[in-house]
Amino acid sequence: MNTSVIIEPVARRRRRRYSEEFKAEVIRACQHPGVSIAAVALANGLNANLLRRWVANAERDVQPVIEAAPIINAQPSHTPAFLPLQLAAPTREPPPEIQIELCRGGTTIKVNWPAVAAAECASWMRELLR
Repeated sequence: MNTSVIIEPVARRRRRRYSEEFKAEVIRACQHPGVSIAAVALANGLNANLLRRWVANAERDVQPVIEAAPIINAQPSHTPAFLPLQLAAPTREPPPEIQIELCRGGTTIKVNWPAVAAAECASWMRELLR
């Protein structure tokens, strides 16, 4: 065993820390129209994915300001009651249909096809009349 060679341990990379001011400044730079996040990241020595995460977190943390409407009267002035309504009886009309009558020789075929499936009816007719 050779003990004359000393192997020094490789220094571990440490995670960089960025100040909140720096993050805010870089995020503001990304929010201008037409500015590329990748270009801002490259100009500031950052990873583009890290900067995208910062921008997404900043956008998620911003909450719209909603003004509450003033409450005029919290108690209802009257008690709600059931109000019956007279409804007209529903009319049952049959759905519209396509009616086809085919005569060939001494044979007659009558077909009723739903109008909502007109495209399928046309396709069926093309295949039938070939």
